[in-house]
Amino acid sequence: MENGIPLERTLSLGDVHRLAAIGEGQFLEFKRRIPDGRRLAKEIVAFANSGGGNLLVGVSDAGEVVGLRDAHEEMFALSGALETHCYPPVPYALERVDVTGKREVIVIKVRESDGKPHFVIEPDQPLRRTAYVRVRDMSIEASREARRLMRTGTDSNVKFEFGEKELLLMRYLEEYRRITVEQFARLAAIPAKRASHTLVLLTRAELLEIHPDLGGDYFTLARNRAA
Repeated sequence: MENGIPLERTLSLGDVHRLAAIGEGQFLEFKRRIPDGRRLAKEIVAFANSGGGNLLVGVSDAGEVVGLRDAHEEMFALSGALETHCYPPVPYALERVDVTGKREVIVIKVRESDGKPHFVIEPDQPLRRTAYVRVRDMSIEASREARRLMRTGTDSNVKFEFGEKELLLMRYLEEYRRITVEQFARLAAIPAKRASHTLVLLTRAELLEIHPDLGGDYFTLARNRAA
C-alpha cells in the first residue's frame, strides 16, 4: 500500500533473500519486528531526507529472513506510528511478501522526498522536532547545515561575494580535501555562525559538497570542481 493504498506485489521471497544477503547499508535497513513508533519514524525520515531506501521488517540484523505473524495488524500499527511521528508526512509504500503460510516480511519503500527536511516529532511536544539523515548503515541526527541545504537546495546561479576568507577556504580544501565548520572558523578567525553560513552558501552554489558523518559533517570541493 502507498500511504494506505494497496500496491501490486512486485517483490518475491527470492528478492527479499537477495536484499537480506546484501546487508544493511545506505539504502537498506532491517528490523526483526516493528520497533516503537519513534524509532521506526527515525529510519523512515532518514531515508526520505537522504537518497531513499527500503526497510525490511521481519529480517534480523544478521540478514535472517524470519517473517512476522499477523502482518496485517503490524501494517496497521506501522501506518499509525508514521502518521503520528513524521512531520511533514513522508510518502512511502508498503508491500507484504510471503515467507511461509503464516509469516510475511513487510517492505517499507521510501523515495527521497521533494518536501524535506522531514522530522521525527512527539505528538504531545509538537515543537520538539529532530531531522535525521542516512549515513552508511546508520540514521543520524541532521546537522543545522544539512537542514538548511535540504530547505534551499542547490543552484549554480546563487550569488555570493568571493573574498579573502573564501579564497583561504578553497586553498585549504585543495591541500587537505575536507573541512568542518569548526575548522573553517578557526582557520579564518571568524565566528562559527559565519563559517556555517559561508559553507552552506558555497554548497548551495555547487562549489562545495556536504558530507553528513557520525563524527560531524564535513565539506569538500564539489566533484566537478575537484576534477
